[in-house]
Amino acid sequence: MASRANWRLAVLVIVLLSAGCSDSGSEPSTTTETQSDLETGMQLTSTAFSNEEAIPERYTCDGADISPPLRITGIPAATEAMVLLMDDPDAPVGVWDHWVAYDIEPREEIPEDVPSLGTAGVNSWERPGYGGPCPPGGTHRYFFNVFALDSQLGLAAGATKADVLTALEGHVLAQATLMGLYTR
Repeated sequence: MASRANWRLAVLVIVLLSAGCSDSGSEPSTTTETQSDLETGMQLTSTAFSNEEAIPERYTCDGADISPPLRITGIPAATEAMVLLMDDPDAPVGVWDHWVAYDIEPREEIPEDVPSLGTAGVNSWERPGYGGPCPPGGTHRYFFNVFALDSQLGLAAGATKADVLTALEGHVLAQATLMGLYTR
């Protein structure tokens, strides 16, 4: 009887461990380094909304659908280029990419409705530039992630978020995140 219980426990442990190791096919994470590997002084903020607060309608598909103003402080002195990614992990089809921009010259201010920013990648709508929050319903979280890099990526225009995340591996000096909410 005890050996049968041990066998069941062993099977349960194997199932749990293999479930944790499986590749679910989800989008790559925007976190590429552990926090202890990065300089932690960089911050990303907006004058339009605070972290974990509502994104104003103006910056969504229900409004003007323009990019919000962003401010980056604490950029490391060795920064040669920056990357900006915005995504929605709560989309019913998986992570939805709203903005992919890379090889951005280091800058502290990104103005509202910026016409172009570095090299434009493609979002999940398969178009370049910013696409604002547009959830099918409910409240979704929108993560703006900025990375300070020690070199430019040199990718051609139109790269995907996955391409950018692969290219920036080993080049991240610092990372900062701003999360906003939008409800429809």
